[in-house]
Amino acid sequence: MDKLKCPSFFKCRGKEKVTASSENFHVGENDENQDRGNWSKKSDYLLSMVGYAVGLGNVWRFPYLTYNNGGGAFLIPYAIMLALAGLPLFFLECSLGQFASLSPVSIWRILPLFQGVGITMVLISIFVTIYYNVIIAYSLYYMFASFQSELPWKNCSSWADQNCSRSPIVTHCNVSTNTGEIIRVNRSWVYNNSLTCINGSEAYQPGQLPSEQYWNKVALQRSSGMDETGVIVWYLALCLLLAWLIVGAALFKGIKSSGKVVYFTAIFPYVVLLILLIRGATLEGASKGISYYIGAQSNFTKLREAEVWKDAATQIFYSLSVAWGGLVALSSYNKFNNNCFSDAIVVCLTNCLTSVFAGFAIFSILGHMAHISGKEVSQVVKSGFDLAFIAYPEALAQLPGGPFWSILFFFMLLTLGLDSQFASIETITTTIQDLFPKVMKKMRVPITLGCCLVLFLLGLVCVTQAGIYWVHLIDHFCAGWGILIAAILEIIGIIWIYGGNRFIEDIEMMIGAKRWIFWLWWRACWFVITPLLLIAILIWSLVKFHRPDYAQIPYPDWGVALGWCMIIFCIIWIPIMAIVKIIQAEGSIFQRFVSCCRPASNWGPYLERHRGERYKDMVDPKKETDHEIPTVSGSRKPE
Repeated sequence: MDKLKCPSFFKCRGKEKVTASSENFHVGENDENQDRGNWSKKSDYLLSMVGYAVGLGNVWRFPYLTYNNGGGAFLIPYAIMLALAGLPLFFLECSLGQFASLSPVSIWRILPLFQGVGITMVLISIFVTIYYNVIIAYSLYYMFASFQSELPWKNCSSWADQNCSRSPIVTHCNVSTNTGEIIRVNRSWVYNNSLTCINGSEAYQPGQLPSEQYWNKVALQRSSGMDETGVIVWYLALCLLLAWLIVGAALFKGIKSSGKVVYFTAIFPYVVLLILLIRGATLEGASKGISYYIGAQSNFTKLREAEVWKDAATQIFYSLSVAWGGLVALSSYNKFNNNCFSDAIVVCLTNCLTSVFAGFAIFSILGHMAHISGKEVSQVVKSGFDLAFIAYPEALAQLPGGPFWSILFFFMLLTLGLDSQFASIETITTTIQDLFPKVMKKMRVPITLGCCLVLFLLGLVCVTQAGIYWVHLIDHFCAGWGILIAAILEIIGIIWIYGGNRFIEDIEMMIGAKRWIFWLWWRACWFVITPLLLIAILIWSLVKFHRPDYAQIPYPDWGVALGWCMIIFCIIWIPIMAIVKIIQAEGSIFQRFVSCCRPASNWGPYLERHRGERYKDMVDPKKETDHEIPTVSGSRKPE
């Protein structure tokens, strides 16, 4: 096109000129959906989905669960639960978001009675983003602290106390007094009086590793409990601010910018895991660690225990990030005829294989740590924060070139966390976009940055001296059975109320008709197996519920009450929105209830050319028509 006739700061459409300032800049010229935009490339979407699904849990929880539940034998229930619970839910959410091109809240035009389920998903995602970025801040701090000739937690330094030791320490022993009397005293009394223990009389207890004391005393400056808030740890606050600045910078143009960032943040962790695996495999004791992880220690008798199957189902459920709203949000930017079925298979398998692969990298180095410390692998294996910030840093400190490996490891944790955080924030902004499209088109950047700023301020309580207790509290309550409730209602609402066969017809509008044998498995899972499994997990988690504690420090009553208030605040919107929808409907109570269980008049494919005969009477989805729900007869009301 002639640049003289169409300057670069204009966009030409025929004879029309649209200034860049009035243009919705997160929408590209080639996007199918010019209102919401689409992914620039299929690979942008796939990497974003992989980054969202593959998170910290793949590295710091799955390897421990595998070791703890029979080694290689654990992969059997893990694969079965992937097929029965994880993949069916994943495929359902991807299909749902792609079909209507709507956010996790607006998508419930499919079933207005359940709109509160979408609000619950988004609220839980908000709570999780608050503490998840704090974990990213921890990773940033440790990465910066690793830029030294010697890792600061390699030895017990000035910040350590008398319990800091890699070897067992003496607690009591027998000593001989000046009168010849033999008495038993504690270690402090021996040292204060310049006495010597009688050989063979010592009583020992495990010492605290330098990395453990560094984590508690230096990194966290941890207080004695949630009651003692203390001050804001300034360097963690700065790391938290940096984490939010990275997230804001990556998302200021929505998927158009985040879709490019994930090419690095989603791929780089695999490079690091491969490097760590190669390095770990060359260390003494690595084979013993891997053997404990998945080899000779496989225990198939463990498969008789219900706890193993529960762990497999729970890990699959949370690892794939289903029912958080992110899968719906990310898939809503797909083109209508994208093959979401193959996408779901690829992402789910990638996620699970990553978990298995990460275990080899983790256990090879933990095996070396056990070897040099003279302990069994079982004595050094940890999970969660203890693995990421105590056990693994301790192992890295013993390696030649420890700072280099430490920088790599924590940079990997940083990128793993950022991928998930990008999708979570995109879930929030996509929800705002669908609820307030005109405002979001003009103010996407300030709204996105405003969200990041508000969440940063809310997260400051998590970087106080009691911050780790807040992080654990939010994780314990908000990332638990609230998500299970949302998932159960989601699958019941869509498959049992909206109609599984109708939903399958919707999917076939996108990916083409399939033979009945193709849908046999999905029907079996969606209608029966998956909801029953989710209900069983929910009941199990409620029965096994215990008061939270961190480092064996119990939470105060007010802290537990606050945790319950947070999760109740998230799920209370399910009945509230159901009541609101019924009140807004017309007719008798029964008629109102029935009408709320039918799709709204603006439910269906976003673009008119995709609606076909089935949705030819659909109301424009850009118009909010919550009050225009179908009548009892099923006809649509006119605008």
